[in-house]
Parts: sequence; structure tokens; C-alpha cells
Amino acid sequence: MSAKTKEQKYKAPKQHVNWKVYLKRYWQLYALLFLPMAYLLLFRYVPMRYVIIAFKKYSIVQKIGEMPWAKNHGMQYFIQAFHNKDFINALRNTVMLNLLDLVVGFPIPIIFALILNELPFKRFKKTVQTIAYMPHFLSWVIIYGLAIQLFTPTNGLVNMFIEKLGGEAVPFLNEPTHWVATYIFLGVWQSFGWNSIVYLAAIAGISPELYEAASVDGAGRFSKIWHITLPGIRGTIVTLLVMALGNIIGSGFDRPFALANNLVMKYGEVISTFVYKNGIKGLQFSLTTAVGLFQSVVGVFFLLFANWLARKLGERGIW
Repeated sequence: MSAKTKEQKYKAPKQHVNWKVYLKRYWQLYALLFLPMAYLLLFRYVPMRYVIIAFKKYSIVQKIGEMPWAKNHGMQYFIQAFHNKDFINALRNTVMLNLLDLVVGFPIPIIFALILNELPFKRFKKTVQTIAYMPHFLSWVIIYGLAIQLFTPTNGLVNMFIEKLGGEAVPFLNEPTHWVATYIFLGVWQSFGWNSIVYLAAIAGISPELYEAASVDGAGRFSKIWHITLPGIRGTIVTLLVMALGNIIGSGFDRPFALANNLVMKYGEVISTFVYKNGIKGLQFSLTTAVGLFQSVVGVFFLLFANWLARKLGERGIW
């Protein structure tokens, strides 16, 4: 009898855990899980039944089951959306602004976390962290008010300073190209401090013995960052990158709605504001539900592709 056969023959039987005993032992954890699960069920899953509105002619006086199906086998409003120039413009702007956010804004929290980790003075480090976190707690309406005070061409502080130096006022908020740069800058400023928390937590989990061994071998500060810190947080970076790529076609409502104006709608109109104007204000519920469903499905495909690519490159991904 081979060793493999003996190992299979004398393999210890599997122990079946009684779920009642397990639940009794850890009931506090399940009690803590109840509220978030109830939130997801009530506000995320139950409303999904209304997705069918995208395939029907919406009527406020009829129940969902009584509404007639839309033309073209229920695809009428999807076809209508892709023949709508405003939607195509909003789709293009959403992808463009999110890609710029990703390219510019994704590395900055990592760099900031690396710099904070190297600061030797703890009190100064905590002060810098607090200042960097503060913008995250400001609403975009407040940030827009600050932007007006800083960037308006006539009486903005930045333009007044530029004119004092002999330059010309820059239309940060009035010209589409400059508005895009301002939009990205304000987004990075508002979020980079808060986003760095995850990377700082990951850096804190790296063993100090690795840095001590590197110091003994004569490694400098930048060598330690490159060969120890960055590889140590690579899994965290990849996971957050996968999640960011999954949201490449998604967009929040408050930021573009607060910062955009009629002069920059060429680049300021995104899917969320398109849905607000045509759905809530224009009462085109079937059309905007179709747009929202399209946005969600494409976002899932981006997420799956990014996760697959991460696993192909040797990382764990998010599942």
C-alpha cells in the first residue's frame, strides 16, 4: 500500500460544527451585523424590484405590474438614451472626469501616506494629518463657496494675486478646460487626506524588523520605501485600484452639481446630473431608470475585469 493510499485511509474524519452552538457562542457578532444587513436589504435590495420601470411605460396612476411594456421588446428607452446627445455627452464627461480623478488623485494619498510615515516628529505628524483630513468633512456646497472666493476672475484671491504679479486673470470656473483642472484639484484636495488612512493602516502592519534589517544592510530611506513599504502595501493598493476602476462610469451627484455652471456644461454635465434633470425635474422616469441600469451593469463589468486583471497579475483582488 502506497503512502498516499495510507494517508487517504487514515485521514481524520471532518468535524461538523453545530450551527446552533456556534450562534449561541458568537451571538453578539450577529447582533452587530443585523443593522447593516437590514439597511442593505431595505435600501439596496428591495428597491431593485423597480428596475423593471426601465422596460415599461411609466404611469404614476398604475402599479408596476399594470404598466404596459415599452416598444422594441422593452428596449425603447435604452435606444432613446443612446440617441440622446445630452446623454452621450454626459457619458463621455463621466468617463473623462473619473479617469482624470483616477490618474491624478489615486497616487496622491499613497505618496502622502509614505511621507507621513517618514516624519520623525509625532506631534507635527498628527497636526498635518488633522489638517489633511478636515476637507473631507466639508460639503461640496461649502467647497464651492470657498472656490468662488478664491478663483473668480474679478475678485478671487488667487486671481488678485496673479494680477498683482503682472499676470492676467485665469477663468478657473468660467472656461471649460480650466474648470476641469479646478474640478480635479478640488476633488483631490477634499479626499486625499481621508483616503490616506487606509494606506497608513497598511504601513503600520509592516514588521519593524524588516526596516531594522535593511538599516543593518546599509539601505537608505528611499531604498526602504521602494523595497519594503511599497511591496508591503501593494495588496491594499491593488484592492483600492480595483474598486476605483469599478466606479469609472459612476459619479456622485453633489460634486458636479455644486461646481458646474451654465458656462462649462460642455464638460460639467455627467450621468448623475443628467438623471436628476431628466428624471426628477423632467419626469422621464423610464428613461432615467434605463440610464441608471446601464450605468450599474457597465460598472459591474468594469469591476469584474479589474478584479480578473489583478488576479492575473498575481494579486488577490477583492474576492
